[in-house]
Amino acid sequence: MVLIMLDKKSLTKQKKRNQKPVRVFQPGKFFHFVCKTMFSQHYVRVSVLVTVSVWTAWLTLVGPSRALSNLIANWEVATTMVFGSMVAGGTSMGGGAVAFPVLTKGLQISPAEAKLFSLAIQSVGMSAASLTIIIMRGKVEWHFIRWTSLGGVLGLILGSFFLAPVLPPELIKMSFTMIISSFAVVLFVLNRTKRRRNLTISFWGKQEQVFALGVGILGGIISSLVGSGIDILSFSIMVLLFGICEKVSTLTSVILMAINSVAGFLLHKYIIGDFVEPVLNYWLAAVPVVVVGAPIGAMLCSLLKRKAIAKLVIGIVFIEVASSFVLIPLNALLIGYSLLVFTVFLSIYYWMYQSKVYLKDTQIQNKNCHKEAK
Repeated sequence: MVLIMLDKKSLTKQKKRNQKPVRVFQPGKFFHFVCKTMFSQHYVRVSVLVTVSVWTAWLTLVGPSRALSNLIANWEVATTMVFGSMVAGGTSMGGGAVAFPVLTKGLQISPAEAKLFSLAIQSVGMSAASLTIIIMRGKVEWHFIRWTSLGGVLGLILGSFFLAPVLPPELIKMSFTMIISSFAVVLFVLNRTKRRRNLTISFWGKQEQVFALGVGILGGIISSLVGSGIDILSFSIMVLLFGICEKVSTLTSVILMAINSVAGFLLHKYIIGDFVEPVLNYWLAAVPVVVVGAPIGAMLCSLLKRKAIAKLVIGIVFIEVASSFVLIPLNALLIGYSLLVFTVFLSIYYWMYQSKVYLKDTQIQNKNCHKEAK
């Protein structure tokens, strides 16, 4: 009897040892960690320098009185980009993923103007976020960035000259909704399954270069229509096909979208020549906001767990889908087209998810990736 009681006691102690301690959220420690990260000497110098430089240029070129009056007149756009810039800097969705639906459905701005504004404002905000990522030495996949960016420029040219002028606005709006809906399904599945992940692409050859170039062309075409897309597409492919960590893929997609946005902005400003009022006024109102919000988003991405980031993105997508079905007048043709786009992208994602070509011999990297993704 005594032996049985001793065995029970020893088993109870062993269970207690094996049990993982429950982590309780402590606001004080979290705030201290945020302040320590934000006000680290190196980070502050560059972030403040970039912000002050942009604000100085904004006030000097526009003029203090006109800059402030324009900011007040377009406060809805500026407010939208407070949240949009943080999403752009901290997730795999560009600021256009927030700006485009709000501007087209909430503020009744045409898709062409909303797309142009998204590219222009991301060229500032996401460039600032990219600089922050590089300064904080965030892990990114440079091989993928080089080749996808090249394809992205080609896609922007093709989409801007041949598709954007002829596609109906409702078609463009629903295409965007269905693409990010399929992306949300991918995120949901990834966060409910355990899978080996890499910190880098395990093999990079000519086949991967051509594939990345093709991804860039398709992503550039999507960005030319709605202002973002190459980031979402690249993130999905890096995670599903190449088995890269969500955090590494997120930081890579931010830099990709920054490069694509700068290229798109220059294309519309100096070649197409349609970057004029009222888009110019929207842009001037949002510039001082995004240069602060996007770097903060990039910093928060490094602090939050990947599941928290995924839940945030899924929530944004849910609001976008719900608003589309409420605000966009639907007919049988548009519904059929939307289902087709959703099915095509979901099928491609499923094929990549089932492919295990780049997940071989990744057990060594998986532990490091797990730490990186937390």
